[in-house]
Amino acid sequence: MTQDPLVVFTPSGKRGRFPAGTPVLTAARRLGVDLDSVCGGRGICSKCQVAPAYGAFPKHGVTVAEDALSEWNAVEARYDKKRGLKPGRRLGCQARILRDVVIDVPPESQVHRQVVRKSAAVRAIEMDPATRLHLVEVAEPDMHEPSGDFERLAAALKDQWGIPAVTCDLTLLGRLQPALRKGNWQVTVAVHSSHRGGTPRVLDIWPGLHEGGLYGLAIDLGSTTIAAHLTDLDTGEVRASSGIMNPQIRFGEDLMSRVSYAMMNPGGDAEMTAAVRQAIDLLAAEIAAEAGIEPGLIVETVFVCNPVMHHLLLGIDPVELGQAPFALATSDSLELEARDLGLASISPRARAYVLPCIAGHVGADAAAVALSEEPWNSEDLALIVDVGTNAEILLGDRSRVLACSSPTGPAFEGAQISAGQRAAPGAIEAVRIDPETKEPRFRVIGCDLWSDEPGFAEAVGAGGVTGICGSGIIEAVAELRMAGLMDASGLIGSAAQTGSARCVPEGRTHAYLLHDATAAGGPRIMVTQGDIRAIQLAKSALYAGARLLMDQRGVDRVDRVVLAGAFGAHISPLHAMVLGMIPDVPLEKVTSAGNAAGTGARIALLNRRARAEIERRVHEITKVETAIEPRFQEHFVAANAIPHASDPFPELAMHARLPEVGFNTGGETDKPRRRRRRTA
Repeated sequence: MTQDPLVVFTPSGKRGRFPAGTPVLTAARRLGVDLDSVCGGRGICSKCQVAPAYGAFPKHGVTVAEDALSEWNAVEARYDKKRGLKPGRRLGCQARILRDVVIDVPPESQVHRQVVRKSAAVRAIEMDPATRLHLVEVAEPDMHEPSGDFERLAAALKDQWGIPAVTCDLTLLGRLQPALRKGNWQVTVAVHSSHRGGTPRVLDIWPGLHEGGLYGLAIDLGSTTIAAHLTDLDTGEVRASSGIMNPQIRFGEDLMSRVSYAMMNPGGDAEMTAAVRQAIDLLAAEIAAEAGIEPGLIVETVFVCNPVMHHLLLGIDPVELGQAPFALATSDSLELEARDLGLASISPRARAYVLPCIAGHVGADAAAVALSEEPWNSEDLALIVDVGTNAEILLGDRSRVLACSSPTGPAFEGAQISAGQRAAPGAIEAVRIDPETKEPRFRVIGCDLWSDEPGFAEAVGAGGVTGICGSGIIEAVAELRMAGLMDASGLIGSAAQTGSARCVPEGRTHAYLLHDATAAGGPRIMVTQGDIRAIQLAKSALYAGARLLMDQRGVDRVDRVVLAGAFGAHISPLHAMVLGMIPDVPLEKVTSAGNAAGTGARIALLNRRARAEIERRVHEITKVETAIEPRFQEHFVAANAIPHASDPFPELAMHARLPEVGFNTGGETDKPRRRRRRTA
């Protein structure tokens, strides 16, 4: 029997089968996909633009043929002629599903815009940027001492600023003479001096005194999101921070899915490179507009990213990173022309610096976290965890620093969760469940009130509660455990077993009903057994990576834990410990570093000596490869229990009593049974 075509929407991961000929917009609405439309499907508003992806997608179990969607129709052609559609885009109301297809919903087509929570942390940074402004008085031409204008500019820089020699691009020479004469032989020049030495470069020139400032971009290129901080190169002030979804999500939610896409689709790596470069260039233009500055004043960029993103940014096929020995094309830092990375919206002579990678699976983002947190200067043993689709973990003190990467997957960011979504207004971000009544209350992004407080519905607004994001599902699972609704194995009990009507049957298992707005046409948000399993797998990978580093150091405990990354800044230490994401430490010893990778990128942007230091430090860090460590699987399996099957959590016991309940799947009438205590 022939099955209906399968459609998979990214970044939500929602999927379903629909009869051939179903409009993409119709499928999206039936699956609850966040796809905008205000014209009733007439092809007028363009809000429902989507980007179909073609080729093999082993993660989704589909191969998408070129004829997976209907051909362009007259409505799309008319809209493209009048307003223009970006290459590869279709109108969801017009394109019809004919075969299995993977469809990306870009950020601008989503009703609930994502909140990229990677704001810049306040940090005192010693200012020593690679690019500085210099005001110089240049000697006028003299027929008796013939020399070129550029040579006399170079002489002025040497005499007045001690810069022995400079060079410049051909693109700047054409602007030199008009600027000198307009400024009456007084000009301001932007000079880039590498921390590695070499001849400094003149990047730009202005007649007279330039007071418009000079700027750089610190860019954290993540698997799921791209965050950028527009920074004043004179004061270090962050003028604007912004972020967008990484469009590569349509090729695979996690890193290995993208490597697989490159392996199975000739030219797939080039597709992903083009997509991410276009997104970064768009982000650069948008952040400049947000700050009200001329994009041409952005003359420096610094990139931090994991190894797969590193290679795809540079236009290198990442296939070698998908198989042992996980060889990088290059692990050293790079100094490049920003235009070579597709940045066309900023200064055409802007420079780009890419931090070094630590190992094949421990990238420049981990190096940036290390630069920000400086574990090599820590008196106590610190565990630093940058939580994301791929977790970077550092463990160290003054004596030694170790690093590894652990494949947590996208569940922590709301993907692979039944009601999951990215962080956006209306998404549940915090959950509490009363251990006595078993009733929940929650808070959503964009509203400071809890759901049981007066005025909550009005404060949330017409958009209502839309789903649950990463921090929300983490807290929900931990709260289920603390309330006795879920046992240590991660199994939700029935209504009879738990005494709560919110535990509803779902196939052979049970789910917990967190929010039901179906009467008003809203969503029914549940925490399902599948959701819990996804979180268990993610947290087990994270914990197993940390334990491997602790094994290498020969310790059972750490002195403190630092949660880095946008996600780490929005989860409570108690819930992280109840879940077993992190080793047991006093709660006051669990702190948040915010977007440490972004902070490290800003430090490298604003301080040349910091670039030299991290280039030296990465060679001193001990790399641990989780993929080939035999104990990783052992730690991973033990960490599936909540909080853990074998590692005691005495500190946690002081703050949260975890009920010793156990449930089976025999039916709703089963009685609760006590779990036996483990004996020595």
